[in-house]
Amino acid sequence: MDASSVTRIFTPRGWGLLCAGVAAFAAAATLGRRDLLALAVLLTGLPLLAAALLRLFKPGFEVERSFAPPLVETGTAATVSLRVLSRGTPVSGALMREGLPFRFGPSPVFRFPSGNAAGSGPSTYEYRLRSSRRGLYSIGPVTAEFLDPLGLAKAVHTLGGTDRLAVAPAPLELPPSSLFGAPGTDGTAPSSRRGIPSEDDASTREYRHGDPMRRVHWAATARHGELMVRQEEPVTAPTASIVLDQRLPSYADGSLRPDDGDLLTSETFEWAVSAVVSCAVFFSESGYGVRFTDELSRPGLARSPSAVDGGETGFRGSDGVQNLAEGLAALGLEPAATPAAGQPRGTEPLVPFAALDGSGQAPGPLLVVAGRISTAQAQALAPAARYARQPLALLVTDRPADLRPVLKILRDAGWSAAAVTPATPVTTAWSLLDQDRPGVRAGGERV
Repeated sequence: MDASSVTRIFTPRGWGLLCAGVAAFAAAATLGRRDLLALAVLLTGLPLLAAALLRLFKPGFEVERSFAPPLVETGTAATVSLRVLSRGTPVSGALMREGLPFRFGPSPVFRFPSGNAAGSGPSTYEYRLRSSRRGLYSIGPVTAEFLDPLGLAKAVHTLGGTDRLAVAPAPLELPPSSLFGAPGTDGTAPSSRRGIPSEDDASTREYRHGDPMRRVHWAATARHGELMVRQEEPVTAPTASIVLDQRLPSYADGSLRPDDGDLLTSETFEWAVSAVVSCAVFFSESGYGVRFTDELSRPGLARSPSAVDGGETGFRGSDGVQNLAEGLAALGLEPAATPAAGQPRGTEPLVPFAALDGSGQAPGPLLVVAGRISTAQAQALAPAARYARQPLALLVTDRPADLRPVLKILRDAGWSAAAVTPATPVTTAWSLLDQDRPGVRAGGERV
């Protein structure tokens, strides 16, 4: 209930009766008329009694809210379904307003009960939301304005709570790349692992009803004295590793802004997130699993409130990539670490990218997406090229020309690298990596 201003307690009709009552009191005192005094009491008492009753008998409501689809991408619309059911004190009518973040524009207003409500059943409403920015947005609560039957007083109540709508970054369709062939356990061809003869016991199990006879392992059957069949042959899929630099100083040359929901981000970091989800979809559709970490090889979604599992690093298949996109919805920049007492700034013990040396867990591609990095950080990153079949680096900054020394360090170590601005389409940056691969790189130094 909102009673912060007395002007919101009475309707214009109620204020009219109160003013008329005050005038009747004045007339009764001047003329000495008892009938005017009775009229004054009635005129002022009705709106006061109505206001007191509205606050004494608070209506009860159940509010349920659902989103379709549950996870929406930037630029696409989500349908919000609102179900409101009255409990306890009957309500003849109310004006309800949904609470929305500023980004979504004016809040929708509904009349209760709705035209589709049957008797005392629930009232259902639908409206659509669309956001051009990723984030985790709080939708609700509902505020309802109730009137007494005579329309003299009003009360505002907050109904229900809030529900969170995750808006994930929409992936872009990347062009085919000559960097990638048909993937397998070595990053080049599909493969499956079979048990070798000395591993018969590990690769067989007891016969079960329905097993095809072609899978009977006769040597193991003779040794065990019962029918044994070969296990399903495990197929090992390769993994593409994606590393996202999430440190605020790396993207400080862009305009930092707290987004709706207190998401600390910038235009350069938004570009980086878009590149990550686009490349993740590309790798998944190419047959790779995706491993996602930050610049210190920690789980990349550990700080995201929208992540399904913040400790997860492996994402496989369409469901896995969807979980990754959902986690990216509310992933913000990580503020710079505060040095310990007596420790000069810039000498923190954790060195970005140094942990990647030797940590490649798959022979597939390794993609690093970062902002502005120093030559020292590039030197820490460079050795990781030895542990990936295709080491790739995408750097985004407002001044790409300043990163020429960084690109030279990476390219000399075997990386395909490109530095772009946030205005460069992700698809164009992806094509630059294809053109920058060793052996095809054009002469001269190119950003």
